Amino acid sequence: MLMLTNYSLKKYHTFGTDVYASYFTEINSVNDFKALQKEAIYTSHTSLILGGGSNLLFTKNFNGLVIKNNLKGIDIVKQDADFVYVKAAAGENWHQFVLWCVNHNYGGIENLSLIPGCVGASPMQNIGAYGVEIKDVCHEVNTIDVNSGEEKKFSNVACKFGYRESVFKHVYKNKYLITSVIFKLNKKPVFNTSYGAIEQELKNMGITQASVKAISDAVINIRSSKLPDPAKIGNAGSFFKNPEVSKQKHDELKQQHPNLVAYVLDNGNYKLAAGWLIEQCDFKGKRFGDAGVHVNQALVLVNYGTANGSEIYNLSQQILDAVQKTFGVTLEREVNIY
Repeated sequence: MLMLTNYSLKKYHTFGTDVYASYFTEINSVNDFKALQKEAIYTSHTSLILGGGSNLLFTKNFNGLVIKNNLKGIDIVKQDADFVYVKAAAGENWHQFVLWCVNHNYGGIENLSLIPGCVGASPMQNIGAYGVEIKDVCHEVNTIDVNSGEEKKFSNVACKFGYRESVFKHVYKNKYLITSVIFKLNKKPVFNTSYGAIEQELKNMGITQASVKAISDAVINIRSSKLPDPAKIGNAGSFFKNPEVSKQKHDELKQQHPNLVAYVLDNGNYKLAAGWLIEQCDFKGKRFGDAGVHVNQALVLVNYGTANGSEIYNLSQQILDAVQKTFGVTLEREVNIY
């Protein structure tokens, strides 16, 4: 396989900052990766496996080996009268995979339309939107140990999914290459339209009978109106997680800020809308050189052109500090920092 040196990563991550990898290669099969593991350049350097590059921020050049995961393929593993188990390779574009499922009328991930990135990142981040998360549909994650080369399968339970969390994000971070994910999808879809503005958008579209495609189209419309296209403005989607606070803390904040946006959780705690908190701190739409906060969504940090990763990171720290000072709430970055 081709090994490149001092290679620009600008087109391989959605913030589009101009950073370089000491070494860069691409894998197109599991055998490619197993062969790479035997190479001295792999064993002697720190490595980073890159999918769609939609959930990371490079603050400096990467002094090591970047491996672009290009594993492709979508196959039906098994099915019965109610469910179909679809295996998608990690390098498949996430939105294109969603559209494949929509076109086959397989229900379960239509609410996750237009999320940037690749299939392999979906269980790692437990991506979610409009009332649906990967944990609801993930059946199994297939991996390779990056040290031993041993193949290992993770069940849904073994993934230990949480809010934008999984076992791959912390305990096993950089320990496994995800090769494919098997999704359990519904042949008789149960639609989730109550979250966000989906019901209203369906009405706007003149849709009276919900369908997998109609919901996907509605979500695409909503996301397109609120979020910047990474192909046009560099960004990684939501930069911060929505913080969870106790009922006591929520009640205190609600008394001080009657318009506080929050959602009660099953455990009795509350999830606060990070975008609202940031907006109250007057960051929405603000620009600091070419680094800024998106005009329509305060959760999204953007690169208007020539911002570097450090400038975007420093802006995120200003936001963290302001929210902490104003509300006594600690925000957490959702994006991985390198």
